[in-house]
Amino acid sequence: MSVNKVILIGNLGSDPEVRYMDGNRVVANFSLATNETYTDRDGNRVTQTEWHRVEMWDGLAKIAEKYLRKGKLIYLEGKIKTDKWTDKDGHDKYITRIRANTMQMLGGSDQSSGTGTESQTQDNHTDSPASSQPSNEETNTFEDLPF
Repeated sequence: MSVNKVILIGNLGSDPEVRYMDGNRVVANFSLATNETYTDRDGNRVTQTEWHRVEMWDGLAKIAEKYLRKGKLIYLEGKIKTDKWTDKDGHDKYITRIRANTMQMLGGSDQSSGTGTESQTQDNHTDSPASSQPSNEETNTFEDLPF
């Protein structure tokens, strides 16, 4: 058994680039920055940024086109996908990206979506993403916990 699953929370480094292809297929590509902050040996706080290439397909790509903008904070789940090709000189080239299948917009309504926390899921390139937001009952359950 093996697992290929990625979970990221980060900020868009660019507006999504959306392409409409034959057969009603849509793909959105953008960069996502994740930050890790730590204290080095000298006691200085260091922030390290990792950049990820992200792609979303079909219904999720249309949502990205409509709501996502540079700087927007999002949560996403997906898998690592590496493509290989040979250039004109015969050298093998590789590109690794995250193929997102679930995305949730984070942050307040002052950000570009106007909604703050919308959740969308994309299953196997279907054209109709499903929205999944917790009910008030589910949300209130955790408010009574002592920690």
